[in-house]
Amino acid sequence: MNKAIFLDRDGVMNKAVIKNGKPYPPASLSELVLPDDAVTSLQRLKSAGYLLIGITNQPDVARGTTTKETVLSINQALPAKLPLTDIRVCFHDNADQCHCRKPLPGLMLDAAKDYSIDMASSFMIGDRWKDIEAGQRAACKTIWLNYDYQEKQPAIPADFTTKTLTSATDWILQQA
Repeated sequence: MNKAIFLDRDGVMNKAVIKNGKPYPPASLSELVLPDDAVTSLQRLKSAGYLLIGITNQPDVARGTTTKETVLSINQALPAKLPLTDIRVCFHDNADQCHCRKPLPGLMLDAAKDYSIDMASSFMIGDRWKDIEAGQRAACKTIWLNYDYQEKQPAIPADFTTKTLTSATDWILQQA
């Protein structure tokens, strides 16, 4: 069985665009900015034997405020910059009631089947309550990057809370 790090896209692998205290995805490839510690942190995790799988909700496609092509162009640019194994995306909105939209763990569980992942040895890193709840529902350890957004907080605390991908990586590597 493999072990994995599941990573939210906007706010973890790349910087979220903050408007009125709330996070949003980049509107175009030109707005894609990586956190300073993303490359080094993910290289360390990959070197430790983890598969690195992006897990992202992109409901703006269903809402008609962005195109699928824009989302895919960002998703294609990330593996060129980061040592990712895969990126899984949900294009649905809440009303679609799909199994893949976080906080449901469908994207994670599908990846676990495809890559023979042991969820108990895996981690979910996210910056929003939906990421943490999806990780908890998928039975892996959770790490919340708390950027003090003006929105709902995780109902059940994450296993570890921090403000940087570097300290999240340090904590994960201490668990092994």
